[in-house]
Amino acid sequence: MKKTARLISMLCLGALMLTSCGKKNTIHSVNDLPGKTIGVQLGTTGDTLAEDIENAVVEKYDRYSDAVEALSNEQIDAVIMDRDTASVFLEANRDVMLLSEGFADETYAIAVNKDNKELRDELNGALQTLLNDGTLRDIKEYYDGVNAGKKPYHSPENADRSKGKLIMATNSEFPPYEFKDGENVVGFDVDMMKAVCDKLGYELSIEDMAFDSILTAVKSRKADVGVAGISVTEKREKEVLFTDSYVTTHLVVMVKK
Repeated sequence: MKKTARLISMLCLGALMLTSCGKKNTIHSVNDLPGKTIGVQLGTTGDTLAEDIENAVVEKYDRYSDAVEALSNEQIDAVIMDRDTASVFLEANRDVMLLSEGFADETYAIAVNKDNKELRDELNGALQTLLNDGTLRDIKEYYDGVNAGKKPYHSPENADRSKGKLIMATNSEFPPYEFKDGENVVGFDVDMMKAVCDKLGYELSIEDMAFDSILTAVKSRKADVGVAGISVTEKREKEVLFTDSYVTTHLVVMVKK
C-alpha cells in the first residue's frame, strides 16, 4: 500500500510539473506565424504587417507591456515589435525570447502636417547637423549602446527659445524611444527632439497620447510634430509629411521560451 501511495504521489507531482510548464512553443521561425495568435501595439507597423499573415488572429494592445504580459500568460503565441524595444522587455521578462531571424526592416522619421513643408525642412537641417556632429550617435549610445547611462544629453544653458513652443505628440509606451520616468516622458526620441529644438530655437512641449492618435494630432495641428518611433509607410505618407529618417531598425518576433 505504501509503494502504491508513493507511486500515485509521484505521478501526481509529475502531472503538476507538466501543467506548470505550460504549452510548448511552436513558433521557431517567421514561417510558423500563419494561423497563430499574434500581439501588436495598435496602429504600429507591426499591427499592419500582422494583418497580412495568413489565418493569423491579431490581438491589438494599447501598450507593448500588455502584449508581453499576455504572451507570458500564454494568451497569445507571439508579439511583433521593434528590436530595441524588445531588448528592454527581455531584461524584465526571462520567460520570453526572440526568434533569430528578423521580421521586417523599418525606418523612423518625424511626422509633420502636410501644409508645413517649412518646418519639415527646418527639422531636416537640424537632424543633419546632429548626425554630422555625433549628437544623435551619443544620444542613441546613452539609451542602448556600450556606454548606456553614462553620457546624458543636456541642453545648452543659454539655448535660444525665441520661436516659442514646438508641441511633440508621442506615446510613452515604447522604450527606449519614449517611456515614463516618474511623471516625465523620457527616451531617445525626447532627447533627440530637445537637441533639434536647441538648434532651431524652440521650446519642446510633450503631449503623451495613444499611438494611433499621434498622426491625427499632427493633421489637426494639435501637435506640430509626431515623434514616437513612427515608421515611414506609403499609407502614412498620404496623411502627413515625413522628415528624413533618423533611425533604421528592425521588427522582431517575441515568443515564449
